[in-house]
Parts: sequence; structure tokens; C-alpha cells
Amino acid sequence: MKQRLLAAWIVLAPVCVLAAGTSLDERAADSRAAVRAFMGDLKSTLKSALKSGGPLAGIEVCSRSAAAIAAEHSRRTGWRIGRTSLKPRNPANAPDAWERKVLRDFEARRAAGEDPRKMEYFEVVPLKGKRVFRYMKAIPAAAKPCLACHGTAIAPEVARKLDELYPEDRARGYRAGDIRGAFTIVQPM
Repeated sequence: MKQRLLAAWIVLAPVCVLAAGTSLDERAADSRAAVRAFMGDLKSTLKSALKSGGPLAGIEVCSRSAAAIAAEHSRRTGWRIGRTSLKPRNPANAPDAWERKVLRDFEARRAAGEDPRKMEYFEVVPLKGKRVFRYMKAIPAAAKPCLACHGTAIAPEVARKLDELYPEDRARGYRAGDIRGAFTIVQPM
């Protein structure tokens, strides 16, 4: 993967100094910070719900709050910030072609032994006729609390609630360490 990133760096070297003097490395660092902030808010909201009402309360919070938290972070930064997965729970979070390719690459990297907690990818690509900076950071499934709603042994009442809120849910069957999905960012150039 490092060779591919180096190759991407060499190919993109002429565009490394971007608008307002922002380099790819600076955009990646800013994206990492945005992911940490988004993840922190989402995790805090989810932990509070889980503590007060267990997985059922967590599902309610995710269904009502996750998109709003992403929208707030998007508004603050002026970027599109969200989550996606090869097996989305919410069809609105389905990956586009670029995200699908990166997610598949993350899976190949994990199969080759790379730690999903450290996986990220970024590049400048065309999107709707404009150049944009795209960034993704893998989300590994943690034993707790992720697997209570995304694992292989989901409690019947949790499965019923998931079926009710997400009739097209594909986000089950994960084991600890699997790649659950990824945070995804699109920054205008």
C-alpha cells in the first residue's frame, strides 16, 4: 500500500500545492482532525444512550442522531462528512464507486495483515466536473459496543428493532476487527 501511496504522490506531485497553499498532507491532517471530532461526538452520544438504555437506546440514537451529527460537522467545515460501508445499515450511507473501491482496498489490506485502526486513504479526484480532495478512514468493529448491533449473535429484541428501523439492513455478521465501514470526507478544492 505504501508503494501505491508513493505512486499516487508522484503522480499528483504537480498538484500538491493546492488552493491557498494547502498541501495534500495538510488536507489529510485536517481530515483526520475532522474524523476525530465527528467520531468523538458520535461516540459520546452513543455511549450515553447505551449507558442509559442499552443497545435499544443506542439504536434509537443512531437512527435519529448520526446523520444530524454528520450534517453539523459538514456545516462547520464546509465539507461533506459521513460514514459508508460495503454492508450499510441505512441505504442513504451506501458507498459511491470511489468509496466502494477504497473499502475493497481496505478489505484487501486487512486480509494482508494491516491493522484496520490505522487504515486511511486520500487523493484528488474529479467529482461532478470539479476536482475534490477525498479522504477515507476505516472503522474497525470493536467487540463492545459494536457487536451488540452489528455482530453475529444479536439479541432478538435488538434484531426486531433493527428490522423495524432499517428494513434493508445489511450491517450484521461482523466480528471484532472486521472493517465495519469508513468515515468519508469530500473537500472542495
